[in-house]
Amino acid sequence: MRINVLDYLDETAARLPDKVSFRDEHTAVTFSQLRSFARAGGSALLKSGIAKEPVAVYMSKTPSEIASFMAVLEAGCFYVPIDDEMPQMRISLIFENLKPRAVICDESTQENAKRLAGDAKMFLWDDIKDDEEIPAALDAVRAAMIDTDPCYIMYTSGSTGIPKGVAVCHRSLIDYIESFCEVMRFDEETVFGSQTPFYFDASLKDIYPTIKLGCETVIIPHTLFMFPLKLVDFLNEYKINTLCWVVSALTMISAFGVLDEVVPKYLKIVGFGGEVFPVKQYRKWKKALPDVRYINLYGPTETTGVSMYYEIDREFEDDEPIPLGRPFENVDIFLLDGDNKPSDEGEICMRGTCVTLGYYMDKERTSEAFVQNPLNDRYPEIIYRTGDIARRNDRGELVFVSRKDFQIKHMGHRVELGEIEAVADSASEVARSCAIYIRGKDRIELHYEGQAEEKAVLSFLKEKLPRYMVPTKVHKVDKLPLTPNGKIDRKALTLKSESK
Repeated sequence: MRINVLDYLDETAARLPDKVSFRDEHTAVTFSQLRSFARAGGSALLKSGIAKEPVAVYMSKTPSEIASFMAVLEAGCFYVPIDDEMPQMRISLIFENLKPRAVICDESTQENAKRLAGDAKMFLWDDIKDDEEIPAALDAVRAAMIDTDPCYIMYTSGSTGIPKGVAVCHRSLIDYIESFCEVMRFDEETVFGSQTPFYFDASLKDIYPTIKLGCETVIIPHTLFMFPLKLVDFLNEYKINTLCWVVSALTMISAFGVLDEVVPKYLKIVGFGGEVFPVKQYRKWKKALPDVRYINLYGPTETTGVSMYYEIDREFEDDEPIPLGRPFENVDIFLLDGDNKPSDEGEICMRGTCVTLGYYMDKERTSEAFVQNPLNDRYPEIIYRTGDIARRNDRGELVFVSRKDFQIKHMGHRVELGEIEAVADSASEVARSCAIYIRGKDRIELHYEGQAEEKAVLSFLKEKLPRYMVPTKVHKVDKLPLTPNGKIDRKALTLKSESK
């Protein structure tokens, strides 16, 4: 039985030592090099007395950053990814919560790390990746670890503005990766195109299958996501055959007609998540690449990233949402209504090893989301309440409705903003949309990308929606604002509208 995710690296480095594991435009690292760097870096941490504690990894997104994650694990610690793409205030808040004694940085982040991390000891990656290995100490650390020891912390946004550090143990990650690789049918020939920053859990979809199976991950330059044609050319240049991307990255390519000019010709698998994939945009991908497997992936950071999947196997109407599908093996998913009773529509709740350890140094918020299963009063059983509302369709499939946060009371009726968006996304020449609620003015607004005129969109909504759900205002925008992980930035849209 695997206890530590480093077992994957040991096995693959022994089997495929000279195969490239991770690469970018400038560097490539083989599996044997990855393991060697990890054991050297882990030795350097141990020599400095760093053990069983969080280590912040504040580096630019390169193959070296992944090697540094493995080094932290070799030392028996747990890594915390941080990146200069994050706002400086957010980094400061993370350091304030984390209080790390050690930070691994590179030349591009060293100065900022010293300024923000207080008295933490700085480890420059280039100085420790070739450190003298101490095998006996590394082996002793590994032997003492168990599968519920933390592996990493990913910080997510908190409703109060204070980031929440989700602590994930080795067992949760191992079970997730085993199921994920089986469902997606990855193998040694898989070549991932890495889109997501490493400080988001979506990046796990690329990193750990690569280490487990001996795949290859190509890190895509961040700037290419502003130039869709060049992005597709890059996918073809590196023969990338697998994408596990947020929906906004996929719609950026399809909404602007790129697939009519050039297609990622090596693609075999497209996994997508983070938000609802508009059916019209999915159809453009399906038309351009009919033989690709398209798989909807769902799951919050608090349940180790992905907990459900749905491989698209039929046609959908424009206003029909793509289902969330079925849970991974060893994951139980159920819906609870407002009275904590099982329901065909309600909050998605999860139990199983996917449920993570909670929020780091934050007992109060942990106790709010990680709770005793209300359906079980016989023994302690922690479940995670996602805050997502879903329902079962006529086929018995779970379908996402909206965030609990996006459920409003308007004109005396309960309104799901997600339902408004689903209808708007089905309108002709609307690429994607976002509905927000201005509480002080009791007003629903819709912002959208696309060629459709505002009057035409409003007329369409009046035909399709009950009167109380029709937005008060409709705004056409060149581009919807995005959060760093590629989701629509609803807070930014709301603040902008409230200020008018």
